[in-house]
Amino acid sequence: MGRLQKVRSGQTLLWEGDGAPVVANVLEGVLKLVVSTADGREQIVGVVFPSDFIGRPFGKESPYSVTAMTDAEVCIFNRNNFDDFASSHPDLQQKLLRRTLDELDRARHWMMLLGRKSASEKVASFLLEMSERLSGQGCQSGASNGFELPFGRQQIADILGLTIETTSRQLTKMRADGVVDLPSRREIVINDRAAMEDMAG
Repeated sequence: MGRLQKVRSGQTLLWEGDGAPVVANVLEGVLKLVVSTADGREQIVGVVFPSDFIGRPFGKESPYSVTAMTDAEVCIFNRNNFDDFASSHPDLQQKLLRRTLDELDRARHWMMLLGRKSASEKVASFLLEMSERLSGQGCQSGASNGFELPFGRQQIADILGLTIETTSRQLTKMRADGVVDLPSRREIVINDRAAMEDMAG
């Protein structure tokens, strides 16, 4: 039922509030989930990676916009066809429920991250999560505890609700304290995971 679709960096796959005729599975790349306020400001409410699911089965409207942060590839399904297929396959419904509960847990964690944590706690929490999702991917230094971020510091700042200056200061301080190495603009090597976990609160 699915078809492959390339999504360019910056391209929007689903628009908040619009009808959602498709659902999709991410194969490559990173996309952001964005909610807009009445005055046009945007808040990133989630980031999706390869193997993550996008869209709302059994729903009519998208609760957020989905925009590619990097070039990406997704497998797209017509939502009505997907819903019909899921309705006749209880195992798939159970997997969708588990995935939905996992997303709810991530959303609650995101609320804590954005609402209650300091700048240093936000950056440390974010790097720990990226380490779990991206460990070893694109790491030129060969460090087993290293990974390459698929986006730059401005996008990190946008995700965390910080300025790029604050984000850069926090990364520089972590490097000065020996908690991380920054071999290149996007590569992160965590030297002291316990210290970073302490920083994350």
